[in-house]
Amino acid sequence: MVNERDTQYLLLTPGPLTTTRTVRESMMQEYSTWDVDYNGIVQSIRTRLVELATSDAANPDTHTAVLMPGSGTFTVESVVGSVIPSDGKLLVLNNGAYGARITTIARMLRVDTVELGQAEIEPTDLGQVEQMLAGDPEITHVAMVHCETTTGMLNPVEAVGEIVRRLGRVFILDAMSSFGGIPMSMELTGAHYLISSANKCIQGVPGFGFVVADRAKLEATEGWSRSHSLDLFDQWHEMETNGGKWRFTSPTHVVSAFARALDELKDEGGIEARHTRYVANQKTMVKGMRALGFRTLLGDDLQSPIITSFYYPDSAEFEFQKFYDALKSRGFVIYPGKVSHAQCFRIGSIGDVQPEDMTGLVGRISEVIDELGVRF
Repeated sequence: MVNERDTQYLLLTPGPLTTTRTVRESMMQEYSTWDVDYNGIVQSIRTRLVELATSDAANPDTHTAVLMPGSGTFTVESVVGSVIPSDGKLLVLNNGAYGARITTIARMLRVDTVELGQAEIEPTDLGQVEQMLAGDPEITHVAMVHCETTTGMLNPVEAVGEIVRRLGRVFILDAMSSFGGIPMSMELTGAHYLISSANKCIQGVPGFGFVVADRAKLEATEGWSRSHSLDLFDQWHEMETNGGKWRFTSPTHVVSAFARALDELKDEGGIEARHTRYVANQKTMVKGMRALGFRTLLGDDLQSPIITSFYYPDSAEFEFQKFYDALKSRGFVIYPGKVSHAQCFRIGSIGDVQPEDMTGLVGRISEVIDELGVRF
Protein backbone atom coordinates (compact mmCIF):
# COMPACT_ATOMS: atom_id res chain seq x y z
CA MET A 1 0.00 0.00 0.00
CA VAL A 2 1.37 3.41 -0.98
CA ASN A 3 -0.44 5.32 1.76
CA GLU A 4 1.96 5.39 4.70
CA ARG A 5 -0.56 6.78 7.21
CA ASP A 6 -1.91 4.75 10.12
CA THR A 7 -5.26 4.35 8.34
CA GLN A 8 -6.08 1.77 5.70
CA TYR A 9 -6.56 4.49 3.09
CA LEU A 10 -6.97 8.21 2.64
CA LEU A 11 -10.59 9.32 2.33
CA LEU A 12 -10.64 11.81 -0.53
CA THR A 13 -14.34 12.47 -0.02
CA PRO A 14 -16.45 15.39 1.22
CA GLY A 15 -16.89 13.77 4.65
CA PRO A 16 -16.43 11.54 6.48
CA LEU A 17 -12.86 12.44 5.74
CA THR A 18 -9.38 11.52 6.86
CA THR A 19 -8.81 12.60 10.45
CA THR A 20 -5.68 12.80 12.54
CA ARG A 21 -4.64 10.04 14.90
CA THR A 22 -5.05 12.44 17.82
CA VAL A 23 -8.67 13.19 16.88
CA ARG A 24 -9.40 9.46 16.75
CA GLU A 25 -7.55 8.82 20.01
CA SER A 26 -9.63 11.45 21.79
CA MET A 27 -12.61 9.11 21.47
CA MET A 28 -10.95 6.68 23.88
CA GLN A 29 -12.14 8.80 26.80
CA GLU A 30 -15.68 8.02 27.94
CA TYR A 31 -18.08 10.54 29.49
CA SER A 32 -21.49 10.53 31.08
CA THR A 33 -23.96 12.84 29.38
CA TRP A 34 -24.82 14.35 32.76
CA ASP A 35 -21.20 14.90 33.79
CA VAL A 36 -20.13 18.48 34.44
CA ASP A 37 -16.80 17.94 32.67
CA TYR A 38 -18.53 16.67 29.53
CA ASN A 39 -21.09 19.46 29.50
CA GLY A 40 -18.23 21.92 29.91
CA ILE A 41 -16.74 20.55 26.69
CA VAL A 42 -20.09 21.12 24.95
CA GLN A 43 -20.22 24.71 26.18
CA SER A 44 -16.67 25.33 25.03
CA ILE A 45 -17.52 23.97 21.57
CA ARG A 46 -20.56 26.25 21.35
CA THR A 47 -18.48 29.28 22.27
CA ARG A 48 -15.72 28.44 19.82
CA LEU A 49 -18.17 27.87 16.97
CA VAL A 50 -19.63 31.33 17.48
CA GLU A 51 -16.12 32.80 17.50
CA LEU A 52 -15.27 31.01 14.24
CA ALA A 53 -18.51 32.08 12.55
CA THR A 54 -18.68 35.75 13.53
CA SER A 55 -16.49 38.78 13.01
CA ASP A 56 -17.89 40.92 15.84
CA ALA A 57 -15.79 39.58 18.69
CA ALA A 58 -16.71 42.58 20.82
CA ASN A 59 -20.38 41.59 20.86
CA PRO A 60 -20.58 37.79 21.14
CA ASP A 61 -24.13 37.79 22.52
CA THR A 62 -25.66 38.57 19.12
CA HIS A 63 -25.13 34.96 18.02
CA THR A 64 -25.35 31.53 19.60
CA ALA A 65 -24.71 27.91 18.68
CA VAL A 66 -26.58 24.65 19.14
CA LEU A 67 -25.53 21.06 18.45
CA MET A 68 -27.94 18.48 17.00
CA PRO A 69 -27.37 14.69 16.92
CA GLY A 70 -27.31 12.82 13.62
CA SER A 71 -25.95 13.55 10.18
CA GLY A 72 -25.77 16.99 8.63
CA THR A 73 -29.11 16.38 6.94
CA PHE A 74 -30.73 15.87 10.36
CA THR A 75 -29.53 19.35 11.28
CA VAL A 76 -30.78 20.87 8.03
CA GLU A 77 -34.16 19.33 8.74
CA SER A 78 -34.13 20.65 12.30
CA VAL A 79 -33.64 24.18 10.99
CA VAL A 80 -36.17 23.98 8.15
CA GLY A 81 -38.72 22.40 10.46
CA SER A 82 -38.13 24.72 13.41
CA VAL A 83 -37.47 28.30 12.28
CA ILE A 84 -40.22 28.82 9.67
CA PRO A 85 -43.61 29.63 11.20
CA SER A 86 -46.79 27.88 10.09
CA ASP A 87 -47.70 30.85 7.91
CA GLY A 88 -44.18 31.28 6.52
CA LYS A 89 -42.95 30.53 3.02
CA LEU A 90 -39.56 29.23 1.93
CA LEU A 91 -37.62 29.95 -1.25
CA VAL A 92 -34.98 27.31 -1.97
CA LEU A 93 -32.12 28.16 -4.33
CA ASN A 94 -31.34 24.81 -5.93
CA ASN A 95 -28.53 23.95 -8.32
CA GLY A 96 -27.67 20.48 -7.10
CA ALA A 97 -28.67 17.42 -5.12
CA TYR A 98 -28.30 19.09 -1.74
CA GLY A 99 -30.39 22.10 -2.66
CA ALA A 100 -32.99 19.64 -3.95
CA ARG A 101 -32.80 17.83 -0.62
CA ILE A 102 -33.77 21.03 1.22
CA THR A 103 -36.82 21.33 -1.02
CA THR A 104 -37.75 17.71 -0.32
CA ILE A 105 -37.42 18.20 3.42
CA ALA A 106 -39.48 21.40 3.39
CA ARG A 107 -42.31 19.93 1.34
CA MET A 108 -42.48 16.77 3.45
CA LEU A 109 -42.81 19.01 6.51
CA ARG A 110 -45.68 20.83 4.78
CA VAL A 111 -43.73 24.09 4.60
CA ASP A 112 -45.05 26.33 1.81
CA THR A 113 -42.10 26.11 -0.57
CA VAL A 114 -41.07 27.55 -3.92
CA GLU A 115 -37.84 26.84 -5.72
CA LEU A 116 -35.44 28.62 -8.02
CA GLY A 117 -34.14 25.59 -9.88
CA GLN A 118 -31.04 25.84 -12.05
CA ALA A 119 -28.71 23.51 -13.87
CA GLU A 120 -26.05 21.82 -11.77
CA ILE A 121 -23.24 23.65 -13.58
CA GLU A 122 -24.82 27.10 -13.13
CA PRO A 123 -24.16 29.30 -10.08
CA THR A 124 -27.12 30.91 -8.35
CA ASP A 125 -28.71 33.54 -10.59
CA LEU A 126 -28.73 36.73 -8.50
CA GLY A 127 -31.15 38.56 -10.77
CA GLN A 128 -33.73 35.81 -10.45
CA VAL A 129 -33.31 35.73 -6.67
CA GLU A 130 -34.04 39.43 -6.43
CA GLN A 131 -36.94 39.15 -8.87
CA MET A 132 -38.58 36.28 -6.98
CA LEU A 133 -38.27 37.98 -3.60
CA ALA A 134 -39.50 41.33 -4.89
CA GLY A 135 -42.42 39.68 -6.65
CA ASP A 136 -43.60 37.48 -3.77
CA PRO A 137 -43.91 39.28 -0.42
CA GLU A 138 -45.20 36.06 1.19
CA ILE A 139 -41.69 34.55 1.04
CA THR A 140 -40.28 34.85 4.56
CA HIS A 141 -37.18 32.63 4.38
CA VAL A 142 -34.52 31.78 1.80
CA ALA A 143 -32.31 28.68 1.91
CA MET A 144 -29.28 27.82 -0.20
CA VAL A 145 -26.23 25.55 -0.24
CA HIS A 146 -22.87 27.32 -0.15
CA CYS A 147 -20.66 24.54 -1.54
CA GLU A 148 -22.83 22.23 -3.64
CA THR A 149 -20.85 19.01 -3.43
CA THR A 150 -22.90 17.46 -6.22
CA THR A 151 -20.40 19.19 -8.51
CA GLY A 152 -17.97 21.13 -6.32
CA MET A 153 -19.74 24.41 -7.14
CA LEU A 154 -19.13 27.38 -4.84
CA ASN A 155 -22.26 29.54 -4.89
CA PRO A 156 -22.17 33.37 -4.44
CA VAL A 157 -23.31 33.36 -0.84
CA GLU A 158 -22.35 36.92 0.09
CA ALA A 159 -24.21 38.40 -2.87
CA VAL A 160 -27.29 36.29 -2.12
CA GLY A 161 -27.13 37.22 1.55
CA GLU A 162 -27.03 40.92 0.69
CA ILE A 163 -30.20 40.58 -1.41
CA VAL A 164 -32.02 38.53 1.22
CA ARG A 165 -31.15 40.94 4.01
CA ARG A 166 -31.95 44.04 1.97
CA LEU A 167 -35.37 42.66 1.12
CA GLY A 168 -36.08 41.78 4.74
CA ARG A 169 -36.10 37.98 4.63
CA VAL A 170 -34.46 35.36 6.88
CA PHE A 171 -31.45 33.59 5.35
CA ILE A 172 -30.72 29.89 6.02
CA LEU A 173 -27.26 28.88 4.80
CA ASP A 174 -26.27 25.25 4.35
CA ALA A 175 -22.52 25.62 4.82
CA MET A 176 -22.14 21.91 5.43
CA SER A 177 -19.05 21.37 3.29
CA SER A 178 -17.54 24.84 3.49
CA PHE A 179 -17.58 26.07 7.10
CA GLY A 180 -14.16 25.68 8.67
CA GLY A 181 -12.43 25.36 5.31
CA ILE A 182 -13.43 28.59 3.59
CA PRO A 183 -13.25 31.98 5.35
CA MET A 184 -16.75 33.33 6.05
CA SER A 185 -18.77 35.01 8.76
CA MET A 186 -22.40 35.46 9.67
CA GLU A 187 -21.99 39.15 8.97
CA LEU A 188 -20.44 38.81 5.50
CA THR A 189 -22.74 36.02 4.34
CA GLY A 190 -25.83 37.65 5.82
CA ALA A 191 -26.88 34.28 7.25
CA HIS A 192 -29.29 34.17 10.16
CA TYR A 193 -28.76 30.41 10.44
CA LEU A 194 -25.52 28.71 9.37
CA ILE A 195 -25.54 24.90 9.30
CA SER A 196 -22.57 22.52 9.22
CA SER A 197 -21.44 19.15 10.54
CA ALA A 198 -18.73 17.67 12.75
CA ASN A 199 -17.24 15.53 10.00
CA LYS A 200 -16.50 18.21 7.43
CA CYS A 201 -13.85 20.94 7.34
CA ILE A 202 -13.40 21.08 11.12
CA GLN A 203 -12.08 17.52 10.58
CA GLY A 204 -14.00 15.72 13.29
CA VAL A 205 -15.92 12.46 12.92
CA PRO A 206 -19.60 11.87 12.03
CA GLY A 207 -22.29 12.03 14.70
CA PHE A 208 -23.69 15.53 15.03
CA GLY A 209 -24.33 18.74 13.15
CA PHE A 210 -24.47 22.27 14.46
CA VAL A 211 -26.16 25.58 13.85
CA VAL A 212 -24.75 29.04 14.47
CA ALA A 213 -27.73 31.35 14.75
CA ASP A 214 -28.78 34.93 15.15
CA ARG A 215 -29.81 34.78 18.80
CA ALA A 216 -32.82 37.07 18.50
CA LYS A 217 -34.16 35.17 15.49
CA LEU A 218 -33.77 31.81 17.23
CA GLU A 219 -35.35 33.03 20.47
CA ALA A 220 -38.47 34.02 18.51
CA THR A 221 -39.06 30.46 17.23
CA GLU A 222 -40.29 28.82 20.43
CA GLY A 223 -43.15 26.43 19.68
CA TRP A 224 -42.70 26.48 15.90
CA SER A 225 -41.04 23.11 15.44
CA ARG A 226 -42.78 20.43 13.39
CA SER A 227 -40.76 17.71 15.17
CA HIS A 228 -40.17 16.73 18.79
CA SER A 229 -36.68 15.25 18.52
CA LEU A 230 -35.48 17.84 15.96
CA ASP A 231 -36.83 20.89 17.78
CA LEU A 232 -34.01 23.38 17.35
CA PHE A 233 -35.30 25.89 19.88
CA ASP A 234 -35.82 23.28 22.61
CA GLN A 235 -32.36 21.79 22.00
CA TRP A 236 -30.80 25.25 22.19
CA HIS A 237 -32.80 26.21 25.27
CA GLU A 238 -31.71 23.05 27.09
CA MET A 239 -28.05 23.72 26.32
CA GLU A 240 -28.38 27.39 27.12
CA THR A 241 -30.08 26.97 30.50
CA ASN A 242 -28.50 23.71 31.71
CA GLY A 243 -24.81 24.27 31.08
CA GLY A 244 -24.39 22.38 27.82
CA LYS A 245 -26.75 19.48 28.48
CA TRP A 246 -28.43 17.83 25.47
CA ARG A 247 -32.15 16.99 25.56
CA PHE A 248 -31.51 13.33 24.71
CA THR A 249 -28.51 10.99 24.69
CA SER A 250 -25.64 12.71 22.91
CA PRO A 251 -22.69 11.25 20.93
CA THR A 252 -20.14 11.75 23.69
CA HIS A 253 -17.18 10.22 21.85
CA VAL A 254 -17.88 12.32 18.77
CA VAL A 255 -18.12 15.49 20.87
CA SER A 256 -14.74 14.74 22.43
CA ALA A 257 -13.22 14.21 18.98
CA PHE A 258 -14.70 17.48 17.74
CA ALA A 259 -13.24 19.41 20.67
CA ARG A 260 -9.83 18.03 19.74
CA ALA A 261 -10.42 18.87 16.08
CA LEU A 262 -11.17 22.48 17.03
CA ASP A 263 -7.86 22.59 18.93
CA GLU A 264 -6.05 21.31 15.85
CA LEU A 265 -7.76 23.86 13.62
CA LYS A 266 -6.44 26.59 15.90
CA ASP A 267 -2.96 25.02 15.94
CA GLU A 268 -2.92 24.96 12.14
CA GLY A 269 -3.47 28.71 12.05
CA GLY A 270 -7.26 28.88 11.86
CA ILE A 271 -9.62 28.82 8.92
CA GLU A 272 -7.41 31.02 6.72
CA ALA A 273 -4.50 28.59 7.01
CA ARG A 274 -6.72 25.56 6.47
CA HIS A 275 -8.25 27.19 3.41
CA THR A 276 -4.77 27.81 2.01
CA ARG A 277 -3.93 24.11 2.42
CA TYR A 278 -7.19 22.96 0.86
CA VAL A 279 -6.64 25.26 -2.11
CA ALA A 280 -3.13 23.89 -2.55
CA ASN A 281 -4.50 20.33 -2.34
CA GLN A 282 -7.13 20.99 -4.97
CA LYS A 283 -4.86 22.84 -7.37
CA THR A 284 -2.14 20.19 -7.10
CA MET A 285 -4.63 17.44 -7.78
CA VAL A 286 -6.35 19.20 -10.71
CA LYS A 287 -3.06 20.11 -12.37
CA GLY A 288 -1.95 16.51 -12.19
CA MET A 289 -5.28 15.11 -13.37
CA ARG A 290 -5.41 17.46 -16.34
CA ALA A 291 -1.86 16.44 -17.26
CA LEU A 292 -3.09 12.84 -17.42
CA GLY A 293 -5.95 13.86 -19.71
CA PHE A 294 -8.91 14.17 -17.31
CA ARG A 295 -11.37 17.08 -17.69
CA THR A 296 -13.09 18.91 -14.86
CA LEU A 297 -16.86 19.38 -14.94
CA LEU A 298 -16.64 22.99 -13.75
CA GLY A 299 -14.45 25.86 -14.83
CA ASP A 300 -11.93 27.11 -12.31
CA ASP A 301 -13.99 30.27 -11.69
CA LEU A 302 -16.86 28.22 -10.21
CA GLN A 303 -14.81 25.55 -8.48
CA SER A 304 -14.52 25.19 -4.70
CA PRO A 305 -11.41 23.83 -2.96
CA ILE A 306 -13.60 21.17 -1.31
CA ILE A 307 -14.36 18.57 -3.98
CA THR A 308 -13.85 18.38 -7.75
CA SER A 309 -15.90 16.52 -10.36
CA PHE A 310 -14.14 14.90 -13.32
CA TYR A 311 -15.72 13.55 -16.49
CA TYR A 312 -15.19 9.87 -17.20
CA PRO A 313 -12.58 9.38 -19.91
CA ASP A 314 -14.10 8.79 -23.34
CA SER A 315 -12.67 5.29 -23.40
CA ALA A 316 -14.42 1.92 -23.55
CA GLU A 317 -11.82 0.57 -21.14
CA PHE A 318 -12.86 2.90 -18.31
CA GLU A 319 -15.20 1.37 -15.73
CA PHE A 320 -15.62 3.41 -12.57
CA GLN A 321 -15.90 0.45 -10.18
CA LYS A 322 -12.66 -1.09 -11.46
CA PHE A 323 -10.99 2.34 -11.29
CA TYR A 324 -12.28 2.85 -7.75
CA ASP A 325 -11.23 -0.59 -6.53
CA ALA A 326 -7.73 -0.27 -8.00
CA LEU A 327 -7.23 3.08 -6.29
CA LYS A 328 -8.59 1.75 -3.00
CA SER A 329 -6.10 -1.12 -3.12
CA ARG A 330 -3.39 1.53 -3.46
CA GLY A 331 -4.56 3.49 -0.41
CA PHE A 332 -6.90 6.13 -1.85
CA VAL A 333 -10.71 6.23 -1.71
CA ILE A 334 -12.50 8.65 -4.04
CA TYR A 335 -16.21 9.37 -4.55
CA PRO A 336 -18.72 8.38 -7.24
CA GLY A 337 -20.43 11.08 -9.26
CA LYS A 338 -23.79 12.64 -8.44
CA VAL A 339 -24.34 14.82 -11.50
CA SER A 340 -27.57 13.97 -13.31
CA HIS A 341 -26.55 14.90 -16.86
CA ALA A 342 -22.99 13.61 -17.13
CA GLN A 343 -20.88 10.63 -16.11
CA CYS A 344 -18.45 11.90 -13.49
CA PHE A 345 -16.52 10.91 -10.41
CA ARG A 346 -15.40 13.19 -7.61
CA ILE A 347 -12.21 13.71 -5.61
CA GLY A 348 -12.26 15.56 -2.30
CA SER A 349 -9.38 17.73 -1.15
CA ILE A 350 -10.32 18.28 2.50
CA GLY A 351 -9.39 16.47 5.70
CA ASP A 352 -5.97 15.62 7.09
CA VAL A 353 -4.49 15.64 3.59
CA GLN A 354 -1.49 17.51 2.21
CA PRO A 355 -0.48 18.53 -1.34
CA GLU A 356 2.08 15.71 -1.41
CA ASP A 357 -0.78 13.26 -0.85
CA MET A 358 -2.42 14.65 -3.97
CA THR A 359 0.78 14.19 -5.90
CA GLY A 360 0.84 10.59 -4.70
CA LEU A 361 -2.78 10.14 -5.74
CA VAL A 362 -2.11 11.36 -9.27
CA GLY A 363 0.81 8.96 -9.53
CA ARG A 364 -1.41 6.05 -8.51
CA ILE A 365 -4.13 7.14 -10.95
CA SER A 366 -1.54 7.14 -13.71
CA GLU A 367 -0.66 3.56 -12.79
CA VAL A 368 -4.32 2.52 -12.72
CA ILE A 369 -5.29 3.94 -16.10
CA ASP A 370 -2.27 2.24 -17.64
CA GLU A 371 -3.26 -1.01 -15.93
CA LEU A 372 -6.81 -0.74 -17.21
CA GLY A 373 -5.72 0.29 -20.69
CA VAL A 374 -7.56 3.60 -20.59
CA ARG A 375 -6.70 5.96 -23.45
CA PHE A 376 -7.62 9.62 -23.80
